[in-house]
Amino acid sequence: MSRMTIASDLEAAADQIAEVSRADLQIMLRRAALMLRNVTGLVLDPNVEEPLASLAAKMGMSKAELVRTIVGDWLVANAYLPVPYAVDDESAVDGHA
Repeated sequence: MSRMTIASDLEAAADQIAEVSRADLQIMLRRAALMLRNVTGLVLDPNVEEPLASLAAKMGMSKAELVRTIVGDWLVANAYLPVPYAVDDESAVDGHA
């Protein structure tokens, strides 16, 4: 269940509080608490969220770590951040120049 769905359910329950059963309200509040506890501060489209979670699991890292790595690498590759290491003339490198 996505955050937007949970938020919509909570808003609907708030609009019709007298008609919502105690059990349904308890379930919604527990889901909301779980989402707040696990919030990462970044809401992604479900089409991006699922492959990202799969890739993170495959790489043995959290989604947050993977997103930090991807964004950091993109910023370096596009010259928004300096290269974190320097290669001088005496450094051994693999591949071709």
